[in-house]
Amino acid sequence: MMRTFTKYSALLLVGSIGVLTAFTYKPKPKKVVDKRPNIIVILADDLGFSDIGCYGGEIKTPNIDYLASQGVRFKNFYNTSRCCPTRAALLTGLYNHNAGIGEMTTDRGIEGYRGAITKNTVTLAEVLKDAGYRTAMSGKWHVSNTIEQPTPQAQLDWLNHKTSFPLFSPIDQYPTSRGFEKFFGTLWGVVDFFDPFSLVSGTTPIKEVPKDYYHTDAINDTAATYIREFSTGDKPFFLYVAENAPHWPLQAKPEDIAKYKDTYKAGWDAIREARYKKMVAMGLIDPKTAPLSPRKSTLKWEDNPTKAFDEMAMAVHAAMIDRMDQGIGRIIKTLKETNQLDNTLIIFLSDNGASPEDAMRYGPGFDRPSETRAGEKIAYPIYKKVMPGPQTSYTSIGPIWANVANTPYQLAKAQSYEGGVHTPMIAFWPKGIAAKKGSYTDQVGHVMDFMTTFVELANAKYPDNYKGNTINPMQGLSLMPALKGKGSKGHETLFNEHFNASFVRSGDWKMVNLSDDSTWHLYNIKNDKTELNDVAAQHPDKVKELSAKWQAWAKENHVLPKP
Repeated sequence: MMRTFTKYSALLLVGSIGVLTAFTYKPKPKKVVDKRPNIIVILADDLGFSDIGCYGGEIKTPNIDYLASQGVRFKNFYNTSRCCPTRAALLTGLYNHNAGIGEMTTDRGIEGYRGAITKNTVTLAEVLKDAGYRTAMSGKWHVSNTIEQPTPQAQLDWLNHKTSFPLFSPIDQYPTSRGFEKFFGTLWGVVDFFDPFSLVSGTTPIKEVPKDYYHTDAINDTAATYIREFSTGDKPFFLYVAENAPHWPLQAKPEDIAKYKDTYKAGWDAIREARYKKMVAMGLIDPKTAPLSPRKSTLKWEDNPTKAFDEMAMAVHAAMIDRMDQGIGRIIKTLKETNQLDNTLIIFLSDNGASPEDAMRYGPGFDRPSETRAGEKIAYPIYKKVMPGPQTSYTSIGPIWANVANTPYQLAKAQSYEGGVHTPMIAFWPKGIAAKKGSYTDQVGHVMDFMTTFVELANAKYPDNYKGNTINPMQGLSLMPALKGKGSKGHETLFNEHFNASFVRSGDWKMVNLSDDSTWHLYNIKNDKTELNDVAAQHPDKVKELSAKWQAWAKENHVLPKP
């Protein structure tokens, strides 16, 4: 394992004593031991609600399952339905529009849509660093504006590693400008897992990677390296591990794919039903209040003309999650070896539901290359004639497998239905969690709650002003009641908006619409967790009430006006 640390550590290189006199004696002050916990946030990318073993999946995730068995699993935890908005809310403790990322990373010239974390915010790293924590990040940033080249061909040459430029985003938007002492990872969203674009150490571009490079390994092994370094000091540390897996393109190591080569031959429905039964058996869901939602597609597995591709697509998705779990195992092992595990709070969650995207139809451009560094053409197989897995194909699992990944919920990433916004979330902290090990909590949580929670744990001060800027007040709630095993409902009301897909959850009710249809649908979310029975027609006054709440929230939080 040290060989691996050394390999990735090499990439990281790119980047008063009291006086005694004969007349006085001053006793040596006692060293004050800082008992505050280390904090590690591990964020998966496009992971479905039921993908990992401890949330019902068949994918082998023994290390994440260990965290769950010794910690607390959340049943009602929310993200913002897409990568960069969730990251903005997680890092700042605000609704994502208040942090500047209402859509993606393009600056649209309106306050809620600047495409980067704005200066009227502070990040977790900035607050914890000022409170005496060491801070580091490895992985996917994706909360800064993207610098593009002037022509499509110039952009492709850059993506294909034929040219190089010093910056991928404005330098004042890099992680090291937002409170992180150390950073290794990618500035942009989509990556080639074998040779990622926008890879930097600190602010320095990594121009070449080792021949056997795999990005998920590098993210996790770099995190372990940071832990080893920080554990030699006397300060607690905050570490943000932002995985790219299992976001498309579907690329994994052959030995990991081989584990799942026969797993998905049974087809969509069989896997989905098996996951659902497991979730019921483990007490994660109640079939009376969360019946399995119907599959949207009418295509039967036995009639599927692209079985071979689809079996392999899900096998690679599983392999990417498996490899991520292996790396998390090495992080846990490093914490044990450095005697840091017992007093480390580890959070694991996903940034949104599994992706229904047909990435093959995007083709090369913006952040997607057309060929490898060696000049091999990269396929975007619209008709599924090229198999997923290697560096030379950009593929995705598509909407039907995404529906399986998000069992038992409807829809997926980018939508405000539960399949898009309902995330698995695990909290592990041997020394600090008083709740029963392996238990569940019904507390309604949101990614913006981490700021409030960590400020409390670190005895930190959340500033009103920072570096000359007025800072938006925190909007999250503390998650400590759930960790202490105390009853707390959490958020009475939550909101979301992303490319017009919106929801308002208030008490027992949730009202939601689709990105391409502004019609509000109303569900009793307490008794109808999978959103099957639209009762908007029966409760027009409730629709009116919640619509007014959403409008007021949207105006107050820079959702409106939209670009």
